[in-house]
Amino acid sequence: MKKLTIGAAIVSAVLAVGCGDDSAKDAGVAETKPAQTDQAQMNNNDGAKDSKDSASTGGNPFFEQWDTPFGMPPFDKIKDEHYGPAFEKAIAEARAEMDAIANNPEAPTFENTIEAMEYSGKLLTKVSSVFFNLTSANTNPKLQEIQKDVGPKLSAFRDDISLNPKLFERVEAVYQQRNELGLREDQMRLLEDNYKSFVRGGAKLNEEQKQQLRDFNKEMTELALAFSENVLAETNNWEMVIDNEEDLAGLPQGLIDAAADTAKKRGHEGKWVFTTHRPSKTPFLMYSEKPELRAKMYHGYTHRGDNDNANDNKEIAAKLAKLRAKKAQLLGYNTHADFVLEERTAKNAENVYELLNQVWPAALEQAKAERALMQEQIEKEGKDFKLKASDWRYYAAKVRNEKYALDEEAVKPYFSLESTLQGVFYTANRLFGMNFKERFDLPKYHDDVRTFEVTDNDGELIGIFLTDHYVRDGKRGGAWMNSYRKQFVTEDGEFVKPIIVNVLNYPRPVGDEPTLLTFDQASTLFHEFGHAAHGLLSDGVYPSQTGTSVPRDFVEFPSQVLENWMLEPEVLAQFAKHYKTGEVIPQELIDKIQAASKFNQGFATTEYMAAALLDMAWHTLDGKELKDANAFEKATLDKLGLIPEIAPRYRTTYFNHIFSSASGGYSAGYYSYIWSEIFAADAYQAFRENGIFDKETAKKYKKYILSSGGTQDPIELYKKFRGKEADPKYLMISRGLIEADESK
Repeated sequence: MKKLTIGAAIVSAVLAVGCGDDSAKDAGVAETKPAQTDQAQMNNNDGAKDSKDSASTGGNPFFEQWDTPFGMPPFDKIKDEHYGPAFEKAIAEARAEMDAIANNPEAPTFENTIEAMEYSGKLLTKVSSVFFNLTSANTNPKLQEIQKDVGPKLSAFRDDISLNPKLFERVEAVYQQRNELGLREDQMRLLEDNYKSFVRGGAKLNEEQKQQLRDFNKEMTELALAFSENVLAETNNWEMVIDNEEDLAGLPQGLIDAAADTAKKRGHEGKWVFTTHRPSKTPFLMYSEKPELRAKMYHGYTHRGDNDNANDNKEIAAKLAKLRAKKAQLLGYNTHADFVLEERTAKNAENVYELLNQVWPAALEQAKAERALMQEQIEKEGKDFKLKASDWRYYAAKVRNEKYALDEEAVKPYFSLESTLQGVFYTANRLFGMNFKERFDLPKYHDDVRTFEVTDNDGELIGIFLTDHYVRDGKRGGAWMNSYRKQFVTEDGEFVKPIIVNVLNYPRPVGDEPTLLTFDQASTLFHEFGHAAHGLLSDGVYPSQTGTSVPRDFVEFPSQVLENWMLEPEVLAQFAKHYKTGEVIPQELIDKIQAASKFNQGFATTEYMAAALLDMAWHTLDGKELKDANAFEKATLDKLGLIPEIAPRYRTTYFNHIFSSASGGYSAGYYSYIWSEIFAADAYQAFRENGIFDKETAKKYKKYILSSGGTQDPIELYKKFRGKEADPKYLMISRGLIEADESK
């Protein structure tokens, strides 16, 4: 659902990528030393003008014009205690602006109503963009307390806008005369989206219903925040301490060193500590020769939020699902999924299930075939037990190594974090003419952060790109892209350049060794930069339409399509170099990587699909009863026929995508990844047909997909790029679920 502009300023988008070194000038990467002058200075146009009472606020940075390079947030000056007063003042200012629009004595026009709303709330945008980025990437107990306090206030404020009858009356008046106003296409879409947002926000409800909606929204905000905090606490608190060196059998030395470092930091010096953070959990399950320890790790990861303790999420998730259904019905929809999907390219649950049910049987069949291969491997080793879920990654690695002679540990030296970023930058330069200079003088919120000035081939500033790569306790799991400032054009016609951040959770370097990435981790770096490019190359007018402001089931498309370039020999030759010798990755190893790229896709697709179908099951409920979360999940998965050796990628109690956002996040939308992949696979086919760096294809892709954002209908934009609708067959081929000749 597209929010009203004020709402969009509040809600932090989730996505991710990048980093770099000075070794690949041909990749468009260079360094700028601290003393070097800025090519461009930009004021923070999202910020409020200097307030007359700023002196009385104790020099709160949010009440001042930021004179930092490029209008970057002055992170070193912003303290936790500044957020409370800043939010209080920002909400008050935004409320006053909205009241002024609602009570304007002049007849409603596009300019004095729709555009006025679009450009209101500058201080709220300024505060929110910093605060919600940091509560995801670098939180602490104080910020969490502020979030608990401000969340309900922001929810109430959003409701005050959506349910303001005078404001809706003006919006509706402009909407009724929309065809006589001579609006541009983006203006018409802005008007229509605002009108629909009011209606979907409850503007046509009676007073009793409006109060009920407010109560629903307030409770859902509190529940979503609690869910998120519980997952973070469960992830941070769980640890497996090993004090017997024999229990490290099979583990790569880099993982052992990282575990020793973690142990030291957690007060277990001389021992080894493994956690459920992905950089620790995944390789442990892949390489540990101790099945009982693999089982312990697997249980710890898959039971987060399901331990009947203070951080338990079972009842919270069930309550959220019920409240969402009740809210949808209050607004005239049968289910939460019906409410959500109306605004997506999928349009309805039937279309979602049609795709998922088309892919599910093939994926499950492939997963069963993979299970049989691993059971054969167990028996070949003379062991007598049935494969368990905690064994899957261990035996998958063995089978892959034997089948393709591809050892993940042999691949990692060619994918250092630094060199892989060079591959990302090289690809961005070849496709879109983007050049990257690392800056050492720009403000940053943590020492891990790196900053890059991004320019085009004429030296014109595109935007600022921040990267934050390493796992730490104050950062939520996963990988994402967000913006500290979106691209837009001000009321005065000034083109504001974006400030984009990518956040990941890679293992931190140990000693003098660099961070070495698995193939999947390297692919994630490309994936997340696809999101960043979507934000950086934006070229629109209104902030609620620019960058990644597209339907949820379209937003993953630009990130997914960029992953394809990483496997191209021409790109690999540019960056996949051994971190010690500088040797370019051998063609033989490239061939093995490509041959193995579709291995274990039955597992990968099935665990993802199980989560997507679980999400849909929760959000097609009628809300008449509060479900027992574990019983409901089990019944859903049993009905699907999910094999016991595979769990959903996310079980209910740690499914942050769908339960940690007050606005709904990916609820009734986790299918979006595979839906977007239809566009991604079909789009890359265009590059295959014309050349992977074909200038005309890249130009059209940039113009219609990356730069246009939400200014037009995404399906129409895609057809302008491709000349036709996306063909799902390329998705099935890319996942190895059908052969190319089967699709003819």
